[in-house]
Amino acid sequence: MYDRKFFSTQLGKAAIASIAMMTAFVALSSQITVTTPMPLVASIQHVEIA
Repeated sequence: MYDRKFFSTQLGKAAIASIAMMTAFVALSSQITVTTPMPLVASIQHVEIA
């Protein structure tokens, strides 16, 4: 697809950096689990304003 000359240009270096950051983001985000504690959700009260 691309030859070695492309990766020596400024755009090529930006492409390599972008690929590296996307790979790192996917690797790190797959390790994060988001859990919502149930007592916190149950303690929220709804108030109606008349």
